[in-house]
Amino acid sequence: MATSAAGRLQAGAARHVGCSLSLSVYRRILLSVMVGVLLLRGPEAEAARRGVGDARSQIGRKAVSRAAMWVGLPSLARVSREVNDDCSGLTYLAYWRPGLNLLPEEVRPGESGVAAMYRKAQALGALRSQPRPGDLVFFQETYDRNRDGRRNDGLTHVGVVERVAPDGLVTFVHRAGGGVKRSKLHLSLRDVRRDGKGRVLNDWLRRPDKKGPGQLAGELVVGFATVDERWVTPEPPRTARRATARR
Repeated sequence: MATSAAGRLQAGAARHVGCSLSLSVYRRILLSVMVGVLLLRGPEAEAARRGVGDARSQIGRKAVSRAAMWVGLPSLARVSREVNDDCSGLTYLAYWRPGLNLLPEEVRPGESGVAAMYRKAQALGALRSQPRPGDLVFFQETYDRNRDGRRNDGLTHVGVVERVAPDGLVTFVHRAGGGVKRSKLHLSLRDVRRDGKGRVLNDWLRRPDKKGPGQLAGELVVGFATVDERWVTPEPPRTARRATARR
């Protein structure tokens, strides 16, 4: 689950996501992502290839491919130790490229990384009601983030849309309890766990406990966002950088 963006986003990658990262950090994360992509083979790799064909943007295609190959890992530490081992960390690694920042320039006090991403998507006009492969998917109230025993935590979880079936069944990859997982939600049957044939339509995102009933992914989904070139901060021209350095 997401931690506060102002808190334990360990690496420079998470503290200053975007072109303010040092070259050494960029190289470490790029190497980590490349190694992570090579770690898994077989069904995971084939699933990744199937999803990639439907993603609309190059950034989205790469995110689907990376995330799908990490399904089954118990921890993101096997991919990279430069980011938090949580849902925000997975999306950061999946969409990583120089200059791309999933977080806004300023994160508000107490704001979670997930809420900050959603706010930036809204500002960029990137939010969508209907998902496409390669999109971010946002959820609310997946856990008691502020530990007050009430369901008033707002946006708390994020994943990567892998596939969208014609009948509205969405498959997404996320870092949840137990590791990197592939889960499902249904766009129209949001409160239905299984259909008449026993097929899972919505996975549990919040299990029932003493504080309330369990809730399915379809019940907690808030929306989707396309990550494309709008999220990339262009590097300043080299002449401008040299002039700044001389000052």
